[in-house]
Amino acid sequence: MQLIEVNDKKSKKLFHKVPHLIYKGDPNWACPLELMVENVFNPARNPSFKNGEAIRWVLLDKKQRPLGRIAAFVNYDKAYVFDQPTGNCGFFECINDQEAADMLFTAAREWLKIKGMEAMDGPVNFGENYINWGLLVDGFMPQGFGMPYNPPYYLNLFEEYGFQMYFKQFSYHLDTTLPELPERFWKVAEWVAKNPQFSFRHFSWEEKDKFIEDFARVYDDAWRFHEHFRPIDKDDLRDFLVSSKMMIEEKFIWFAYHENDPIALFVMIPDINQILIRLNGKLNLINFLRLMWYKKRKVMTRTRSLIIGISPKFQRSGIESAIFWNLRPVMYSMPWFREMELSWAGDFNPKIVALYESVGGKHMKTHYTMRYLFDRTKPFLRAPIILRKDEEQKK
Repeated sequence: MQLIEVNDKKSKKLFHKVPHLIYKGDPNWACPLELMVENVFNPARNPSFKNGEAIRWVLLDKKQRPLGRIAAFVNYDKAYVFDQPTGNCGFFECINDQEAADMLFTAAREWLKIKGMEAMDGPVNFGENYINWGLLVDGFMPQGFGMPYNPPYYLNLFEEYGFQMYFKQFSYHLDTTLPELPERFWKVAEWVAKNPQFSFRHFSWEEKDKFIEDFARVYDDAWRFHEHFRPIDKDDLRDFLVSSKMMIEEKFIWFAYHENDPIALFVMIPDINQILIRLNGKLNLINFLRLMWYKKRKVMTRTRSLIIGISPKFQRSGIESAIFWNLRPVMYSMPWFREMELSWAGDFNPKIVALYESVGGKHMKTHYTMRYLFDRTKPFLRAPIILRKDEEQKK
C-alpha cells in the first residue's frame, strides 16, 4: 500500500473517489458537494487557516486503486486549551482493513507530532463543530446536512488503533406534524414570549452583519464557562452564511433579546441532504438547476438545528421555549417540513440534552468524538461537564 499527499488535480480526484467506493449501494449516504469539501482545504475560503495548517492523503493499493483517505489539521488558536496540545484528523474514509486504517491514522499522528501536538481528536472538521463532527456509532439512517455518516465498522478501526471516546453527541428527532408539544412547555413559552422585557427577531440578509455580531455575543457568553472555551471566529460565521446561502431560510434562524441585548439564538436549516443525495457530489450547471427545481418541488421535508445558545443569566428563564413559540407559526406555514432534527447535544452539556427532551425530541442518533493520546502512558480524561461558576461553587 502507498500513501500519497493530496496536492494536485489527480490526487484531489482520488480523494473524492474514496467515499464513492465505501458507500456504493448504501441508500443512507448523501454525497457532500465536492466544492464544499475543497473549500475546507482552501486558505482563501477557510478562516481556520489564519492560524492553522492542514494536509491530506489518499491510500492506494499496488494497482494504484484508492483504499482510504484522511486529513490532518491543527488550529493553533484552539490546540493549546487542552491539558496537552491537541490537533485533529478528519474526512476519514477507509475499507474494512485495520492495516490500511493504521497507515492513515499514523500519517496524521506523525504530521501532528511535527507540529508540536501531543494528541489528536477525530473524526472532526477543520472549523467549527456544527458541521462534519463526530463518528456515527448508533442510528445508521439518513443524516441531516453536515452530520457525519459512516459504516458501523469505523468505530472498531478507531478503537483498535487506540482512540478512546472523548465525548458523545446525541441527535433528537421531533415530529412537527404532531398537533402540540407538551402542554407545560407551551404555557411557559407563551408567558415568556409575551413578556415585554423580551423581544424576538428572525435573521434577515439585509442585517447580516448585525446578526453576526449578535450571534458572537450570545455564543461567547453561553460557552465561556466551558473549560476549553475559545471565542467564536466571526469570519467563520460569515463564511458559513455565504457558503450556505442557497439552503438558509431566514425564518429558521431566531434571536432573543432582553431589553435589546442579545441573549439567545437558534439556528436551523432545511436538510439539503435530501437533494444532495441525488446530485452525486457535483454542482455543475445541470445539477444547480436540478437543485433549484427540487427546492421548488419541496423535496426537503426535514430540518436540522445547527445550534442553540442561551446566555447563562437566562438559562432558567424559559427563553428557549419562547423561541420555539415564535418558530411554531413558521413551521405551520411550511407544512411540507414534517421532521426536525435537533443536533447535536454533547453529553458534557446536560442542559441542552434536557431541553431537547423537554420539547418531545426522541433520541435517534449518537456520534462519538474520539481522542488519541500520543503518550500511551498518560491517563485518559473525558470531556468535563459544563458547569456555571455558581454551580461549581456548590460542588
